[in-house]
Amino acid sequence: MELQLALDLVNIPEAIELVKEVEPYVDIVEIGTPIIINEGLHAVKALKEAFPSLSILADLKIMDAGGYEIMKAAEAGADIITVLGATDDSTIKGAVAEAKKQNKKIMVDMINVKDIATRAQEIDALGVDYICVHTGYDLQAAGKNSFEELQTIKSVVRQAKTAVAGGIKLHTLQEAIAAKPDLVIVGGGITGAEDKADVASQMQRMIKG
Repeated sequence: MELQLALDLVNIPEAIELVKEVEPYVDIVEIGTPIIINEGLHAVKALKEAFPSLSILADLKIMDAGGYEIMKAAEAGADIITVLGATDDSTIKGAVAEAKKQNKKIMVDMINVKDIATRAQEIDALGVDYICVHTGYDLQAAGKNSFEELQTIKSVVRQAKTAVAGGIKLHTLQEAIAAKPDLVIVGGGITGAEDKADVASQMQRMIKG
């Protein structure tokens, strides 16, 4: 099980400073959609250059032109790129084909997918690397979490690894770990903490434990 740090509301210099604090305790750094909208793929390039030993995920949430967008993210140094599960199979196939060519990985984000079980099975058959259950920011505010959906996906997926994201904090981490994902994604639970290194190290101990 690995720990992914999601960065959303920072610029490039702030992102680098933040990752410096927690670098020993995280496996993957996610350059969130808001950063990519604000800074472009330069953010991916800057973080990969600053932290070559960490995997960098570009949260592009690709919905169309899968192959082309994967190619661009790969050029910028992304190791993992996200595609939306709600998109067409042809977009996912194009993304997977380009990722294999570039030796990169695809994570499919299941945000707002209605029939999680059926769609996860279909996506698993397309050869993606990760399928991620994700309670979006707006739904977290309504008190929803992803753990039940994670169980659903785990029961149907045969090849892809599983990931869970959405409002995970230190006090809910155990519940996430109990569902046995391959990857736990934490954003504000670390970035919003007073002592980020302390929280990240505690989380890493729980995940690796």
